[in-house]
Amino acid sequence: MIAIFGKEFRSYFTSATGYIFMGFFLLISGIFFSIINLYSQSPVYNDVLSSITFIFLFVVPMITMRLISEETKQKTDQLLLTTPLKVWEIVYGKYLAALGLFLITLLITVLYPIILSFFGNLAVGEIIGGYIGFFLLGAAFISVGIFISSLTDSQVVAAVATVVVLIVFWIMDTIVQALPKDRISSIIFAGILVLALATYIFFNMRNIYISICVLVVGILIMVAIYIFKVSLYDGFMIKIFEWFSLLKRYQSFKMGIFDVSSVVYFITFSYGFIFLTIQSIEKRRWS
Repeated sequence: MIAIFGKEFRSYFTSATGYIFMGFFLLISGIFFSIINLYSQSPVYNDVLSSITFIFLFVVPMITMRLISEETKQKTDQLLLTTPLKVWEIVYGKYLAALGLFLITLLITVLYPIILSFFGNLAVGEIIGGYIGFFLLGAAFISVGIFISSLTDSQVVAAVATVVVLIVFWIMDTIVQALPKDRISSIIFAGILVLALATYIFFNMRNIYISICVLVVGILIMVAIYIFKVSLYDGFMIKIFEWFSLLKRYQSFKMGIFDVSSVVYFITFSYGFIFLTIQSIEKRRWS
């Protein structure tokens, strides 16, 4: 894993990708820092971090689009998969390389609150909390990017798809507000989830019997819930979509609140997409 990490991390600086990423990130953050903290003389530095969350929509595809898709296109993925390295070591090595580039860039922005400290006292604890939340948010978005990169051999397709998916996550709170709240819609949505799970298992395992069993069990569980505790369906769809609201969980960090549940959420979210990436590669490995 260390070898993969070193190779991928160096590749960011042997090409223009790393420099473009860092330059663009620092330029945007510098502009917002000047507007919010210097020109308006606002002492709340976390407003800068919360204002530039949109930057992930552009910089994450930049550093994740080639991580796996390029290997697939050039057929070098076969070389990696035939090495003694396990698939999870390859994936985590690439993920940590992208995460390392992001972390270094984020650490450079610490210069901004240092500059701000010359003009007054800073809430250091609040700023540290804001940085922790911002890093975890970026880590979650990067995990989505590397997963999408594992689904295609085209960097362009990976980049565009990542932007689209990240936009959906970014506006998730708006989507939640537009969802129907009635019980029937939630039941239909639950049925769609069961069908999607059975379909996913079929395409991964190519076993129609297991897929049918999952589908039947899912339907039986739905029926049992409807008979014995139908109230569980109330707001079910909204609760599922709210779980994917990354920005909502980031808000506590913005206010300087170290929310352990949000930390666990971001780690779980990132692990989930890394797991899906590993499964995607494993499927291709044995197909």
